[in-house]
Amino acid sequence: MKIDYSVVTRRTFLNALLGGWLASFAFGSFYALYRFAFPTLGKEPDFVVLKPEDFFSIPVNSTKAFAWGGKVGLFFRTADNRMVALKGVCSHMECNIVYKPERQRFYCPCHKGWFDANGRNVEGPPPKPLEFFDYRVEGGKLIVHKKGVKVELPKA
Repeated sequence: MKIDYSVVTRRTFLNALLGGWLASFAFGSFYALYRFAFPTLGKEPDFVVLKPEDFFSIPVNSTKAFAWGGKVGLFFRTADNRMVALKGVCSHMECNIVYKPERQRFYCPCHKGWFDANGRNVEGPPPKPLEFFDYRVEGGKLIVHKKGVKVELPKA
């Protein structure tokens, strides 16, 4: 059976096809640009489980890194021999920070921000102090968690 006329002309079909392709290309390009510009946005874990022997043996006035989701976390043994856990990214633009033992400060090399040993922002553009975590040892495991988060590990 032959149709006398079509609801969609060839030109309308090709315009819709080209428009859909252009919209898909534009969305894909903008999404790729967005993920490049803001790579660290996303969900962070509430806690991580580590081996205590790896972290409690670090020397005084030094740090040891651990994975905190897609970011870095730091265990830090202070000059007065206290152990603290903190997020190892700057509060300005989430660049990784490093500890400078000779100055007893944390340094953000991206925009020259400085934090004291207590995590307070003392110099440069960081708007807030560093984020600290709570930790505990339970059943031979070191559990590092966000402040205020209750962690219950499954019993095995």
